Amino acid sequence: MSSQRHYDPYAVRAQFPILSRTVHGGVPLVYLDSAATTQKPDAVITAIDQFYRRSNSNVHRAAHALSAEATSIWEGARARVARFLGAQRTEEVVFTRGTTESINLVAASWGSMNVHAGDEILITGMEHHANIVPWQLLCERTGAVLKAVPVLEDGSLDISAIDALLTDRTRLFAMVHASNTTGTINDVGALCAMAAAKGVRTLVDGAQAVLHQPVDVQAIGCDFYVFSAHKLYGPTGLGVLWGRYDLLDAMPPYQGGGAMIQHVSLERSVYEAPPLRFEAGTPHIAGAAGLGAAIDWFDTLDLDAMAQHEDRLTHRATSIIYQVEGARVIGEAPRKIGVVSFVIEGVHGTDLGMLLDEQGVATRTGHHCTMPLLERFHVGSTCRVSFAAYSTNEDLDVFERALTKAVRMLR
Repeated sequence: MSSQRHYDPYAVRAQFPILSRTVHGGVPLVYLDSAATTQKPDAVITAIDQFYRRSNSNVHRAAHALSAEATSIWEGARARVARFLGAQRTEEVVFTRGTTESINLVAASWGSMNVHAGDEILITGMEHHANIVPWQLLCERTGAVLKAVPVLEDGSLDISAIDALLTDRTRLFAMVHASNTTGTINDVGALCAMAAAKGVRTLVDGAQAVLHQPVDVQAIGCDFYVFSAHKLYGPTGLGVLWGRYDLLDAMPPYQGGGAMIQHVSLERSVYEAPPLRFEAGTPHIAGAAGLGAAIDWFDTLDLDAMAQHEDRLTHRATSIIYQVEGARVIGEAPRKIGVVSFVIEGVHGTDLGMLLDEQGVATRTGHHCTMPLLERFHVGSTCRVSFAAYSTNEDLDVFERALTKAVRMLR
């Protein structure tokens, strides 16, 4: 990390209305659950509100002014995402309902054309269920085999195992950019290069990475990159699939319906080129307005200074947790995003989460949709704190007091 730079999370925080509210009859909210979903700044809320107040209409085809405005917003957001990711073409950006649907789209469409009996799909042992189950379903349909890169004790990948796992039968290597449970940041550029050297396609799940660092798909060298708007200060219900255009152009439709066709007869249909081929039906236009605004807002931040700030919070949270007797942090890889998952001996995570909540501290408890990863660490669930651009040291002051009190009550 470069030399420490000033970052003002309080100026950022002032742009998020929800962070000034109280819970449980007057307790100030301390939001430490940003890995589940980020809160939304005024700019995003305003963009969504203005769409419905001024421009609400369906996109494409209509001749009236509102439809033209809605189409401009929709396609403008697509172009904004393309620039954000470093895409070579705007047409490489497909809008979906979220990271989960983006991965399912690739598994169903690309997978149906390229994966057959005896082939192999490689993932990692730290994947979210959204980057496991679609590949399991594909393997069940085709007779392919799913394999996983092991995870080391510190929460990082066993890189030494990858070369042997990438074989002449491997068709795709699907990997998470940053773990939602351990916070581990994977060197996806290096992993994609290893795969490409053996002719293996790659998909990167960037859901947890996009809010913490810049993303350049050209530098990464992946074939597909996916994320969700709601992880990047945008609305729920909208996701992004970026794919190399030649791959998208060769893929069959994922769903059928309006907007994804050039011509329909009772005998056959002719499909649109990407990205429309994969966007059947009326899309989440207001969501696109919100995502475009979210990216514009995000680009106003000093991302290097923000990352340093989040890193300091992560280290402090880890220190606070280790002050508790019997505490164990799950995953302490050298490179992490602002996520800390932990267990405390003799304390059930759900009970801990409820007592923290009573004191206004919002955390996440459970398996975080990473059951195989938690099984590797021999735990069934954890309590997780996670940070974003608006998180502050005062949040951790409250967390420290609340954690001490909660543990005392539970022991």
